[in-house]
Amino acid sequence: MFSHLPPHCNALVIGASGGIGAALCDELQALAQVERLYGVSRRGQGPATFNLAADLATDEGRAELARWLAGQPLHLVINTLGLLHGEGIWPEKRIEDVSAEALLKSALVNAFSPALCLQALWPNLTLAKNALVGHLSARVGSIADNRLGGWYSYRAAKAAQNQLNRTLAIELGRRLPGVWLLTLHPGTTISDLSTPFLGNTPKDKQFSPQRAARQLLQVLAGAGAQHHGGFWAWDGQPIPW
Repeated sequence: MFSHLPPHCNALVIGASGGIGAALCDELQALAQVERLYGVSRRGQGPATFNLAADLATDEGRAELARWLAGQPLHLVINTLGLLHGEGIWPEKRIEDVSAEALLKSALVNAFSPALCLQALWPNLTLAKNALVGHLSARVGSIADNRLGGWYSYRAAKAAQNQLNRTLAIELGRRLPGVWLLTLHPGTTISDLSTPFLGNTPKDKQFSPQRAARQLLQVLAGAGAQHHGGFWAWDGQPIPW
C-alpha cells in the first residue's frame, strides 16, 4: 500500500485510544505491510498491538515514549493530537473571550507537542531511513483560508503547528531525505472534539472516524517526494498556508 515504505514496517499512532486515532489503528492492523503497530494515548488503551500510556504534552511523557521505542525503526508515524475545547477552554467568538490560559494551552497541545514528539522520535526515524510522518492539523489553521474569524486560540495554534511542520520538513530534507512529512486536514470528523460544532456542517461533509482514517491513509499511501512539506486535505488537494 505504501510504496515509499519497506514490505514490513513499524507504525506508530499518537492519540490511539479513540476517534480518528483508534480508527487508524484498526485500518493499519488489517494491512499486511504493517508488522508492528504501536499506539500511545493518555489512557494507554486502544486497538494497537503495543500500547503506552503517556501524556505527550509533557517532557516526562515524551521521555517515556523515547525509552519505550528505543532501538525500533519507525516507518510510519501519524500524530492525531489536538485540543479544541475542554478544561475551561471553548472556541472564542469575540476578542473579549480570549484568555492567555486558553492561548497557551491550545498552543502546547496543538502546536508544540507534535514537534516535540518528532524530536523524541528522531532516532527512530533515522533508523528507518525511509518513513512517512503525518501530522493532523486543520483547515482553520490556514491564514489564507480564514474568512469567518473567531476561534482565536485554535486557529493560532494550528497556524503555529503548520509553521513548525513546514520547518521540520525542511530540516528533514537536509538530514533525513527519505523521511517525508505531510501536514493533513482530516475533514470534519464526528468525534468528541467536533460534536458540539457539527450543526453548520452539511451531513455529507461529516465523516465517521473510519472514513476519515481510510481517506488519510490513502493520501499517505499516494504520497511522493512532491508532497513532502505540504499541507493536504483529506481528498489529496493542497490547502494554502
